[in-house]
Amino acid sequence: MPGILSTLAVALTSLASLTAAAPQGSSSSSSSSLSTFLGLAPFPAPPAQGSDPLTVKLGYGTYQGVHNDTSGLNVWLGIGFAQPPIGNLRWQPPRVPTTNSTVKVASAYGPTCPVSPPAVPGEVFTPGDEDCLYLNVWAPASAASAKKKLPVFVYIHGGGYGMGDGRYDLTDLVNENNNEFVAVTIQYRLGAFGWLSSADVYKKGVVNAGLLDQVYALEWVQNYIGLFGGDPTEVTIAGESSGGGSVMYHALGAGGKMPVTLFRNGIAASPYLVPQYNYDATVPTQRYQAFATAAGCGSAKNVFSCLVAADTLTLQYASSNVSLDQTAFATWAFVPVTDGRYVCERPSVQLAAGQVNGNNILVGNNADEGVLFTPGGISTEAALVSWIESSFPGLSATNVSAVVATYAANYTGTALFETNGIHPPNANQVSQAGSGYQQQAYNIYAESTFVCPAYWLTGAFTQKSKTAYQYQYSVPFAYHESDVAAYLGPPTANQGPKFVTAFRQIFGGMVVRNNPSILASVALPAFTFPSWSSSSHPLVVLNQTGGVPVTVPEFWGGTSLQYNDPGLENDFSVANAVTWEGGRAARCDFWKSVAAYLPQ
Repeated sequence: MPGILSTLAVALTSLASLTAAAPQGSSSSSSSSLSTFLGLAPFPAPPAQGSDPLTVKLGYGTYQGVHNDTSGLNVWLGIGFAQPPIGNLRWQPPRVPTTNSTVKVASAYGPTCPVSPPAVPGEVFTPGDEDCLYLNVWAPASAASAKKKLPVFVYIHGGGYGMGDGRYDLTDLVNENNNEFVAVTIQYRLGAFGWLSSADVYKKGVVNAGLLDQVYALEWVQNYIGLFGGDPTEVTIAGESSGGGSVMYHALGAGGKMPVTLFRNGIAASPYLVPQYNYDATVPTQRYQAFATAAGCGSAKNVFSCLVAADTLTLQYASSNVSLDQTAFATWAFVPVTDGRYVCERPSVQLAAGQVNGNNILVGNNADEGVLFTPGGISTEAALVSWIESSFPGLSATNVSAVVATYAANYTGTALFETNGIHPPNANQVSQAGSGYQQQAYNIYAESTFVCPAYWLTGAFTQKSKTAYQYQYSVPFAYHESDVAAYLGPPTANQGPKFVTAFRQIFGGMVVRNNPSILASVALPAFTFPSWSSSSHPLVVLNQTGGVPVTVPEFWGGTSLQYNDPGLENDFSVANAVTWEGGRAARCDFWKSVAAYLPQ
């Protein structure tokens, strides 16, 4: 299943010790507040800047960017935003980079973090570099000297909290929006390096280190993005899969009562909802012990100190192998946990209470989210029940029976095709990837893990009179992560140029105008994107018509029917999210009723 490779607390040390380790220099008031709240060392204030807009002085280092005449953008790649989290800094909060007087030419991406693939046959170990806390910036050439600073787009990559990196090129996204914003991509610790958890880690380091890395990168944006022409008060954070889940976690940060404003808007594409255990619960503790044993530290007198001192490849193999050894198909071993400080409550509970940070949210899912994460061969009810028991181990026999009843499918045809979401059969019964029990499994995973969290996140913002928008990416075959190519690029053959421009402008509208509606232009007609309310739940369906039919071999062993240019035209419609796909909202209510057993 190669597609997964491409996508796919905060127990803090004492504030006194962190303050002692912090470099000298003043910081913004928001930085100070955040540092006090999370125990993170504040960034130094930047010194006076020179006359060269490509040379940016950050106070701890100077970076020389590169101008691109074709795009009209200045680009800085590989900016370090934290010290390498190696040696004694493993499983510790991110810290300000050490001061370096050498000017660094920022023309190449920084190293990528060590990865931990999901439990899927055929996945292999790929080494990374623990020195990986880097970010990248794209800014219009005139932005730094303009009187009015530009809004900022920050992208958090996906990959199950165990894979992926920030090496996306956001040039086309910025260009398609008339160079009206500054863009940033970030990296964060993955696998056991970012999400190792137990009482031992909590006591001696931090849990949710990867989430703290993201917070620190966002704090870096607050402190320094103005030097690149960005406005720190107009930040939109975005991500897909675990990146979308990360957007959700920041929206939920500190119980939805963050003492500082790190972002104004969120864009959560396919937000990944993991089983979120308490930091010292049995499951994360067992995974900690398995990781320690795999790294040769299981019998050490001081396990944590042994891990801190271990060779990096030893730790990387251990992280990868423990994740690959999970019994449930396509799951990751190391994910966020409840830490009581930044991650305060299970998402299903906090979202139901509408406790969220930020002003506006755009949330989406794909039409066929579950296919990538569900094994084949589910052809009987017994096989379906066995898979449910393996994938949702917290459910009782009564709960499992309720899942089967909730997703009962009556489709008896043999044809495989995409549903239209409105008339039967629905996505619980058939897709291009399967029908019957197999399709039930696909849809069970899709809705419990990606789709219902999207519904809950949209509803949470609506509940508190904030503005929320929801969409579904339906260009066939709309498997998990297939949408990313449209808005970040490079587009796939079934994503027509008009669709790509429209999708990018939907994202850009959130960044620039706090609204994903498309403005009329020579390239596209206007499209008004309706928002949710207490009584109306519009779902914007993003699809295409026309084009040339093409049969494409797929990762599940079958084929899908797709449509390529020439002749592709946008087909955007508005549906009712409640009744969509045979009453999806009711099935999401079911998952909310059993979320405590998962836990979600």
